[in-house]
Amino acid sequence: MARPSPIELDTVGSPRWLLLLPRLAFVAFVAALSALLWFSHQQDLEEQRATLISDMLWLEQNLRFQMVRNEEILGQLGRPGSDSTANFDSSARVLLTNSTGLRQIFLFDLVTGRRLAQPTATDAQLVGEAQGEVPAPSTLRLVQSLGKPAYTASYPIVDNDWQMEVHVPIFRGGRAVAVAVGVYSLRRMIEESVPWWLAERYRVSVIDSGGNELTSRSKVLPILPNTSYELVFDPPGYGLLLSATPYQTPFRLIDRLLIIAVICLAIATLISIWMVRKHLQQRIRAEAALRKEYLFRQAMERSVQTGLRARDLSGRVLYVNEAFCRMVGWPEEELIGRTPPMPYWPDNALEEIKGVHDRILAGDGPTEPFELTFVRRSGEPFSALVQEAPLIDETGHQTGWMGSVVDISERKAAEEKALRQQERIQATTRLIAMGEMASGLAHELNQPLAAISSYCSGSLQLLQRQSPDSDVIPALVKAVEQTKRAGKIIRRIYALAKRETGVPERIDLRESLRSAITLIEATLRRQGVSLIENIPDTEISIVGDPVLIEQAIFNILRNASDAMLKSVSESHCIEVRLSTKTDYAQLSISDDGPGIPTQLGQSIFDPLFSTKADGMGMGLAICRSIVESHKGRIWFEPKTCGGTIFFIRLPLSIS
Repeated sequence: MARPSPIELDTVGSPRWLLLLPRLAFVAFVAALSALLWFSHQQDLEEQRATLISDMLWLEQNLRFQMVRNEEILGQLGRPGSDSTANFDSSARVLLTNSTGLRQIFLFDLVTGRRLAQPTATDAQLVGEAQGEVPAPSTLRLVQSLGKPAYTASYPIVDNDWQMEVHVPIFRGGRAVAVAVGVYSLRRMIEESVPWWLAERYRVSVIDSGGNELTSRSKVLPILPNTSYELVFDPPGYGLLLSATPYQTPFRLIDRLLIIAVICLAIATLISIWMVRKHLQQRIRAEAALRKEYLFRQAMERSVQTGLRARDLSGRVLYVNEAFCRMVGWPEEELIGRTPPMPYWPDNALEEIKGVHDRILAGDGPTEPFELTFVRRSGEPFSALVQEAPLIDETGHQTGWMGSVVDISERKAAEEKALRQQERIQATTRLIAMGEMASGLAHELNQPLAAISSYCSGSLQLLQRQSPDSDVIPALVKAVEQTKRAGKIIRRIYALAKRETGVPERIDLRESLRSAITLIEATLRRQGVSLIENIPDTEISIVGDPVLIEQAIFNILRNASDAMLKSVSESHCIEVRLSTKTDYAQLSISDDGPGIPTQLGQSIFDPLFSTKADGMGMGLAICRSIVESHKGRIWFEPKTCGGTIFFIRLPLSIS
């Protein structure tokens, strides 16, 4: 039941374009083949061009090496012991017969004026008729002044040949005493220097600065136009260029046969595709009807928020809709084909869900909708209402199960929120009742406390007059102080319940802490609990109500002492630590009790919540109200070795 892709659907809906596709493919194939052949031809031309350049550079280097070597040999003709006619003739003949391109050699003795030539100037078959005097007198004078070899410009001679001269000075004792002149034939130079394999590939020629061809070596073959390569022929220079043009190569038969075979195969393919045209038209009509039905079903699926999931009889997932994928967070590609356990089953309920799954596949599952807990890909659990129905094929046989899944987590969350709101309303009602009761108690208790204070004050004054050394006097003094303190506490709690704030004053937090410790010391001694104090010697000044601050500290100390009654530890100890930071003071009170369970950590500061059997649940709620009214913060943390640490952080007074 895989979903067709959009490309497949578009193809089914475009039959004319589909029929034109083979023709377009054939044209594209022929164009691609032509482009391939053209690119192959261009690549061959580039390779041929690179070979041509490499060959011409080699030829140019070979010619230059040969001419430089000739200069060196010519420079040895007038050395001591080699100036005799016999020695000159023998050396010149050897040089002329070594394929050097030279056709005549002269030697001019600048001291005696003697002139030697090989072959002699009267040998017209070798020298021929040239314009001007050979060798050139101007170049001869130039060499004498420069003191280094120099070349003349090329000039024509008989038989459509061209020649040039090289003049080489010969020194003796640091001065020029002779000049050796070599006469080059350009035709002989090209014929003797261009090897046969190079002549088989290219037409090699020498061109002057005007573009005229002076001499060449070539075969009677057609050349490729616009493919020649030229480089400067230096030495001798004077604008001479070496040029090479490749010959045309015959078209290979194998290439023609390959192109014909490929075109024939393309035509055969086009004919075979054309033959299935009728069958394709039938498929197009059938697929169009299928597409219509598919789009209708897809529109229905997208219009609902219910997740749909189809499985075969073995439990393998066959189909899921978009709503189900959004619900669990896994894409369709990762769910299709999966077998149990499914990725959206929570780890803590695998066995339970697997049992329900097996009963459904066995046909023994619930017939009514049932509730399960699934987990999203992000790890968030959610409640789902599941309904399973048999999946029947076209033959009437059951092939699997189709399930609908509805996310009811929001509905359940709304129900839980309404329940919590109802509980909060009930707690608020109780708080209002307690506030009214506290108001009445404060009014009723103020009169007895005032009477007790009066009686104690009168008794204290009477004893101070009659028995000033009596041991009862200190007790009566404390009784009067505590009576006044009880009255203040009742008035502050009453004001706090009514959200009234007193006039703040600057107090020393150490004094409030010591007063609270004094009140709890007797209780700690009876319980056998030791108290460790870490209080700094310097004043810690805050702004607030000293009675309320003392009451908040006392409530936490009393809770710590009550926690010791449940402690199984051998050590019964409460540690009080007071410290200051940059802009706040921090008080910590730790005990060795059983600690506070993690699941109750968010509730212990709520009004009317208590873990004690006889507790009212107001102590820590009053502490939080007092601390927050002083712009502070109260929280707790578990101790590593057992017990709890309560923290109170209050802002310091700025002087």
